[in-house]
Amino acid sequence: MNLGIVYFFIFTVYGVASPYLSVLVHNLGYGPAVVGLLLGLFEIAGIGGPFIIGRFSDSIGRYRPGLLLSLLIIPLALFPLLLWRNILVSAIALVFLAFGIRSLIPLLDAATTLLLANKEDYGKIRSIGSISFVLMALFLQYTPILQPQTASAIGIWLGITALASLLTLPLLREETVHQPEKKKETQIDKAAGMSLRTAFPPIFIIGLIIIGLGRLSMAPIVSFFSLYVSEELHWNAVGLMWALSAVSEIPFMFISGKLIRRFGAAPLIALSMVAVIARLGLYALFPTAVGAILGQILHSLCYGLFHPAAVAFVSTHVPPQKRAVGLTMYLSLGVGLPTFIGSAMGGYVVELFGYRMLFGSYTVFSLIGLIVYAFFAGQLSETRPAR
Repeated sequence: MNLGIVYFFIFTVYGVASPYLSVLVHNLGYGPAVVGLLLGLFEIAGIGGPFIIGRFSDSIGRYRPGLLLSLLIIPLALFPLLLWRNILVSAIALVFLAFGIRSLIPLLDAATTLLLANKEDYGKIRSIGSISFVLMALFLQYTPILQPQTASAIGIWLGITALASLLTLPLLREETVHQPEKKKETQIDKAAGMSLRTAFPPIFIIGLIIIGLGRLSMAPIVSFFSLYVSEELHWNAVGLMWALSAVSEIPFMFISGKLIRRFGAAPLIALSMVAVIARLGLYALFPTAVGAILGQILHSLCYGLFHPAAVAFVSTHVPPQKRAVGLTMYLSLGVGLPTFIGSAMGGYVVELFGYRMLFGSYTVFSLIGLIVYAFFAGQLSETRPAR
C-alpha cells in the first residue's frame, strides 16, 4: 500500500511533464527545430543523471536518498527555465530538469523489483502510476486554475507535483533491500571484464538494441504528439489524449505478469513494436481526431505491455546487485538515447515535411528492430536467472 502511494504521487510529475513539456518549451518562443533539439538535449541529459544517482543508490543499497535528490532538482531547475528566456539558459535548465525527472522511474522501479516478493506483482503496482498519470492529465485538461497553456503555468504544476511527491518518500521502506556493493568487488570489476560481462551479458545488450530501435520509432510521439494535436489537428485536447493513452495501458499492466510468464518478455517487446508501427501509421494516414484516438488506444501495447516486459527482461538478465544500473541502462540507453536522436531529427523533419511525414518515416526503425529480433529470437527467449 505504501509503495502504491509513492508511485501515485511520483507519477503526477509525469502527468505534467509527458503531455506538456514540449508545449512548455514551444511557449518559451522556440520553433519546431529548436524544440526538437532542446527536447533531444533533455533526453540525452536524462541518461547521465540516472546513471550517477542509480549507481549511488546501488552502492548504498537504498533508493530514497536518490529519489529525494531527484525531486529537489526539479523545482530548482524550473526557476531559471521560466525566468530567463535565453536558449543557453533554457538548455542548461533542461539538462538539470532531465536529471531530476528521468531518475525517478529507474530508482523507484529498482526498489520495487527488489522489495516485491512476487515479481509478477510489478505490473499491478505500476498500474497505480498509470492511474495517477490519467487523473493528473485529466485534471490539467479541465482545471479552471492555472490552465497549462503557458510555460509558467506548466512549470508551476511541475514544481507542485515534485514537492508533493517529496512528502510521500518516508513511506518507502528505508531498510537496505540488498547488500551494498563492496569496494573489493568494484575493483575486481574494473580489473577484469569477466564480472561486467556476467552482469550485462551480450544477449542483454542485443535486447537493449532492439528496445532502442522500437523507442526510436516512439520518439516523435513522445516529443511532438502534443504539438501535432494542437497545431495539425487544431484540437484543444492534449491532456485528454494523454489521459486516454494512460487509461489504455492499465489493463495490460495488470495482466502483464501472466502474459510474460506465458509468452516470455522478448516476444511481447516485439509485439509492442508491431503496435508502434500501426500507431504511427494512424497518425500519418488519418490526421483526424478519430485517428489520434485510435493511435492513443494502441498505447496499451506500445507501452502498457512493453514496459513491464522490458523490466522483466532486465530483471531476468541482470543480477540484483546491478539492478538499478541495469534499469537505468534500459531507460537511458534503450529509451533516452533513441528519444534524443529521434527528437533532434524530428524537429527538422516537421519543419521540412510536416507532422504526417514525421510519423510515417519513423516506422522504419521498428521494422529494423523486428528483423534483429527475428535473427536472435531463440537466444532472447532463453531465461537467465538473476543472481
